[in-house]
Amino acid sequence: MVLQRRFRLKAAIGLILSLGLVPPPRVAQAADFEKWEKEIAAYEQTDRISPPPKGGLLFIGSSTIRLWKTLAQDFPQHRVINRGFGGSQIADSTHFAERIIFPYAPRMILLRAGGNDIHAGKSPELVFSDFRAFVAKVHEKLPDTEIAYIALSPSTARWEEKGKGEALNRMVLEYTRQTPGLRYIEADSITLGPDGKPRPELFVADKLHFSPEGYKLLAASVRPHLPK
Repeated sequence: MVLQRRFRLKAAIGLILSLGLVPPPRVAQAADFEKWEKEIAAYEQTDRISPPPKGGLLFIGSSTIRLWKTLAQDFPQHRVINRGFGGSQIADSTHFAERIIFPYAPRMILLRAGGNDIHAGKSPELVFSDFRAFVAKVHEKLPDTEIAYIALSPSTARWEEKGKGEALNRMVLEYTRQTPGLRYIEADSITLGPDGKPRPELFVADKLHFSPEGYKLLAASVRPHLPK
């Protein structure tokens, strides 16, 4: 009888796993929001001196956004706000939404983040969960603001993480197809050459961050998705 019960239990567990009813394992990591305090406070000081116009386009995320120095020149017909902070993860942008998102009441938010999350050891599933949390928080306060996710693209420095980045992109793409108010910007392969490897000229010396040539391609990917 005991053996029969054990067999039934194992069979039930196997069925649950086969049906995908068990959530994927999550990486437990304590977020250190305090380390961004100086940078966020600097943005707030800038806002007090020269408040950005409401209804603009807010670019937010990690170093790809922070280092986008030609943002205003690339999209001259739009009022753009850059609130990237290098090294940040999606959860960081969610945490600081009250301070560097909501005050601007942006027409559109363009988020480029997730690569640092994966590099820190988070699974694509957990990063996707963080993205959904970001969407939920923003749309609770700003239901009419469109959120565009700028897809991750492979780099030489983090080539071994390419598969996880692609998995995250696929999950976000499917989610945006099913969820109103979301948009997916394909930048998945803009860094790859004919051989399927990252093009060196699109990166600076660290082989991770975009060169001016890389930003030109990124801007070209974003431009068709902006409001008319």
